[in-house]
Amino acid sequence: MSQESKAVDPAAEQAAETLKSMSEAQGAAVESEDDSGPEGPASAGDSTAAAASTAEASKKKGKKVSKRKKLKDALTRDRDPQAEIKKAIGGLTPQQISELVQLNPALAQEIAAENNARAGSSSGGVADASDILKTLSLEDIMTGLASSGKNVKDMASYKFWSTQPVMKFGESQDKPIEEGPLKVQKIEDIPTEPAPLGVQGFDWVTMDLTQESQLKEVYELLNGHYVEDDEAMFRFKYSTSILQWALMPPGWKKEWHVGIRGGKSLCAFISAVPVQMRIRGKSIKGSEVNFMVVHKKLRNKRLAPVLIKEITRRCNLEGVWQAIHTAGIVLPKPASTCRYYHRALNWQKLWEVGFSPLPPNSKPAYQIRKYAVPDQTSTRGLREMQLKDVGAVQSLLKRYLDKFELTPEFTSEDVEHWLLNKNGKTGDQVIWSYVVEDANKQITDFFSFYCLESSVINNQKHQVVRAAYLFYYATEAGLTAPFDPKATKVRLNALIADALILAKRYKFDVFNALSLMHNGLFLEQQKFGPGDGQLHYYVFNYRLNPIAGGVDKKNRLDEDHLSGVGFVML
Repeated sequence: MSQESKAVDPAAEQAAETLKSMSEAQGAAVESEDDSGPEGPASAGDSTAAAASTAEASKKKGKKVSKRKKLKDALTRDRDPQAEIKKAIGGLTPQQISELVQLNPALAQEIAAENNARAGSSSGGVADASDILKTLSLEDIMTGLASSGKNVKDMASYKFWSTQPVMKFGESQDKPIEEGPLKVQKIEDIPTEPAPLGVQGFDWVTMDLTQESQLKEVYELLNGHYVEDDEAMFRFKYSTSILQWALMPPGWKKEWHVGIRGGKSLCAFISAVPVQMRIRGKSIKGSEVNFMVVHKKLRNKRLAPVLIKEITRRCNLEGVWQAIHTAGIVLPKPASTCRYYHRALNWQKLWEVGFSPLPPNSKPAYQIRKYAVPDQTSTRGLREMQLKDVGAVQSLLKRYLDKFELTPEFTSEDVEHWLLNKNGKTGDQVIWSYVVEDANKQITDFFSFYCLESSVINNQKHQVVRAAYLFYYATEAGLTAPFDPKATKVRLNALIADALILAKRYKFDVFNALSLMHNGLFLEQQKFGPGDGQLHYYVFNYRLNPIAGGVDKKNRLDEDHLSGVGFVML
């Protein structure tokens, strides 16, 4: 693939680009019949982001877009927002200040604390918020900012991230930088005990997920408090099966499943799993951090920073100094930014629950026909992956991932765990993987997708949206030298068309994918619509040059500059 790609990095853009995305996220909420609009709300895990309602959003579109447009205009009237930040903030109305703060809960907590300190009470007002915002840099305001309401989540404020070994906004903007660790430490310098929580009645705990009762506690905390869209219509519904799959891969460590208890109740959680990752030419022993959740009633206790610091400490004690994580919000500093895309499989249901809108001047019958898929697959030699295929799939996947700049390095044990279904055809099945075997019994292609359901809140007819998420794939067609994008495109479209048929067969309602890997070669052709969310990739304690996310600076799919991201995170 082309090495001339530039990563979409909204965090490093001027305020005009950052806040413009807030407006565009809403403006993109209505799909058009020529497939140019969003198919539905974007979202996938955090590691953070949830399925959101574009239908309900479309009802309020005029009002919301108007507000966000005013906010964008006020903050983007100057070409140099860093120098003109005071002037820009001064031009915001109280309502616009309120909207901006709502999109950044960590910043909201900092403003509230400052107001309390100034006023000696909890009665600080909007005027105080405006004054405080004027004292901050653009980077401070952007840290923790969500591009749309459904991505809002407290991932700690600019004050916390300014103390961490992460890249700063503006680094690697003008010229390439030397890549490598930002901070070098020794295990003997790491504290052997966690820092005090500083909250009376709360204690650190290590969760033992081999115990059904403790696994259930994590399950209940995530399902009640993890990620929910801004209209409170959808919430991720994690099964115990997917948690075991996600949190207990080869080499998993009990000590990396960290909780905070208040009395007998689990009220916060964060996890990490070991991963060998490759950043361009360097192989790095790291961790994949995910599933950070805090009980809704405790989100004013500033537990996010202490969770992050504690999982960092525990990883460091194992000699692990780098970590990869994702978020739907802006932090310092994304290594890459991808966009979500959605393909309706059961459009009628998605419309009824408010996930997909009915485009203007269209009818439900047309949309149902538009998203219909054939009953039978068409790829000769396609079959379910079996244990005997692990070696061949591992070899094919490794060679394919070598084409990308940020990837995991899978062993055979990893491939067996992540790609092989061991639950049979039951309601507990998490992963679906298929291989293509040619006439010589050689594996030439494979693809996979996993299941993550979302609960539908306050809907009388439907309780769950069943979503398939595209996972890893590879094809020999994409391994020619030089790379043949046309042949790869033809083959991937055939494979993904069959993946959609199989997902429909297994009662999935929607098929989700990001703009990573070579997905730009088939997303539009297979009627995936752009969602209204982004997923930012971060590498903790590592300086690296931007990696293409598969979209251009206007957040549109860029087939000519495909993504360099080959890491699919849950």
